[in-house]
Amino acid sequence: MKFRKLFNQIIRKSASALGFEIIKVDQSACIDKSIVTLAPRTTPKGNILLGYIIEPFLRNSGEPISNAHSHDWESFKMAEIFLDMGYCVDVISYRNTTFVPNKPYSIFIAARTNFERIARLLDDNCIKVVHQDTAHWLFNNHAAYSRMLDLQARRGVTLNSVRIVEPNLAVEYADYITVLGNQFTIDTYKYSGKEVYRIPISVPAVYPWPDNRDSETCCKNYLWFGSAGFVHKGLDLVLEAFVDMPEYSLTVCGPLDHDTAFQKVFHKELYETPNIHAVGWVDVEGEQFLDITRNCIGLIYPSCSEGGGGSALTCMHAGLIPIVTYETSIDVDDFGVVLRESTVEEIKSTIKDLSALPKQVLQKRARLAWEFARRNHTRERFADIFRKTINKVIN
Repeated sequence: MKFRKLFNQIIRKSASALGFEIIKVDQSACIDKSIVTLAPRTTPKGNILLGYIIEPFLRNSGEPISNAHSHDWESFKMAEIFLDMGYCVDVISYRNTTFVPNKPYSIFIAARTNFERIARLLDDNCIKVVHQDTAHWLFNNHAAYSRMLDLQARRGVTLNSVRIVEPNLAVEYADYITVLGNQFTIDTYKYSGKEVYRIPISVPAVYPWPDNRDSETCCKNYLWFGSAGFVHKGLDLVLEAFVDMPEYSLTVCGPLDHDTAFQKVFHKELYETPNIHAVGWVDVEGEQFLDITRNCIGLIYPSCSEGGGGSALTCMHAGLIPIVTYETSIDVDDFGVVLRESTVEEIKSTIKDLSALPKQVLQKRARLAWEFARRNHTRERFADIFRKTINKVIN
């Protein structure tokens, strides 16, 4: 009891500094079962149930929101927007398996996990919005296992470096769908016949244009940058491609130490190949990341399924030309390259063709990628479109 009282005092102090009021915190020993209730400064017009990332609401005063993933800030901003609109907000983790509503809600907005269970408990007057940060689970899982089978056929090994989405019926129990990706992600939900709204994914860090990049010296240098699920995100294909291209350089940034099985299978490529540099995980707000991107011309990221391609957009913010798959779910217009087959041979030919372009063309395409990211994928842009989308849903 003493811990809970002290915890509530810390949380309320933090909330006051952030411009809203926390009127209740049901803090469980398990964060996933905690509930945070937020109140606007004005008389509430109703209640919102937000089932997403709860950790940003459980910070100590002065502690920053994590930038490890864009969904931390986005979850916090969603609640802030509802508060600005005059609603009380109950925040729970999307992983909460025990929450039972005990009040009427005007809107229930949540990620897919546990969406169906909670939606069944809400009355018909509650607007139910599922916030999808991946492609539909059937598409995602089919694509993920296909990549694993391809690797098995090429290398004679079976890995578990995939990003599997749990089977769910969130879409079937939702009135509306929001997605972070582009038309690719939207199309995986079209079967439902429900309205799908695109919310542009935010990017934690925004960088100035790298004036000191020399396209002449970095035109053959590329970056693979991503999180876990290395086969899912095509790192195996990229490594095999660059092994055969010693005159081109590849830097690999990602949590390699978290997948020792992948490291073992690709140890030679990662650690014994002179033109491949395995850096590991890097902080996107650190100087190391900017040093790496300043010395590269492009990003190579052949993922098989994404909900918005946040890592690719981060690299575009740093002025890299994106080489991606359609399933990466980001728009690259005419400044980037979309892979058609995602084979090792196609990756090799694409890298060679891009690097062979005149240096002024490479510079222009990198600049267009940077401008596109700054125009479409910032925290301000996310907040603006999310607010407009919620107004549409309510009205």
